[in-house]
Amino acid sequence: MQLLAACQKSSTVERLVVKSSAAVYGSTPRDPALFTEDMGARRSPSGGFGKDSIEVEGYVRGFARRRPDTEILMLRLANVIGPRIRTSITDYFSMPVIPVPLGYDARMQFLHENDAIDALVLGGTGSTTGVVNVAGDGVVTVLQAAALARRPVLPLPLNTAGFVGGLTKRLGLADFSPDQMSFLAFGRGLDTTRMRTKLGFEPRFTTHDAFAAFAATLGTAVPGGSVLGDAVSGVAGVASQAVLRALGAGSGR
Repeated sequence: MQLLAACQKSSTVERLVVKSSAAVYGSTPRDPALFTEDMGARRSPSGGFGKDSIEVEGYVRGFARRRPDTEILMLRLANVIGPRIRTSITDYFSMPVIPVPLGYDARMQFLHENDAIDALVLGGTGSTTGVVNVAGDGVVTVLQAAALARRPVLPLPLNTAGFVGGLTKRLGLADFSPDQMSFLAFGRGLDTTRMRTKLGFEPRFTTHDAFAAFAATLGTAVPGGSVLGDAVSGVAGVASQAVLRALGAGSGR
C-alpha cells in the first residue's frame, strides 16, 4: 500500500507492473479446466498468499481509478519453482515423506524462476496492460511431482489438512495452509492465450521441465525412497478405489 501511495503522488510514474499470483483463483472441485483472466474464484482463498494477492489486486484497482493516466499490467504467475527459489511448494516437495489428499491427484502448473524474471522484465519494458496469466506449458499431477522428487507419499483424508499443515509447520518442515492443501486436491489450470497474444511471451521451460529443474537439486529423502514411493502410491490408488466403492461411486449409482 505504501508503494502504491508513493506511485499515486508521483508525477513521473507512467507504468506499473504488479506481480500477482494464480492463487487468486483458489482451488475447488467446481473450477473450470482453465481459468481465463476474466474469471473469478469459485471460492475465494480464506487465508495465506491467495488472500493476500486478492487484497493487493484490490489496491491496484483502486490505484487505477485514481490514476487513469498510468499504464498498469498485472501478471498472475503460476507457482514459481526452480533450483534456487524457496517457496511453500518447494518446502512441501522437499519433505522426507509427502502427505497427499487421499483419492486425489490434482493437475498443477508451474513457472520456472528464470521465466518469471523474463516475464516481469518484458512486462516492465513493453506496453501491454491489463491482467495476464503466466505459466509453463503442460501440467504435472501431484503424484507425478512426488515421483520426480523421489519422495514417498502418505495419503491422508482431505479434512485432516488443517492438522497436517499445523504439524508440518511446528516441525519446521513446511508452512502449508488448508488452501494450499485444497490446491493439491483440486489443482488449478491457467489459460495462457493472452500471455502469448498480448504479452508476446513464450516460457523457455514447460511445467514438467520447471519442476524437474527443482527436483534435480533434491537428494533421496530416505534409502530406497523411490521404490517406497511407488509402493505407497500404489496402495493409495487401491485405497482410493475402496473408498469410492464404499460411497457407491464405483457401482454406477
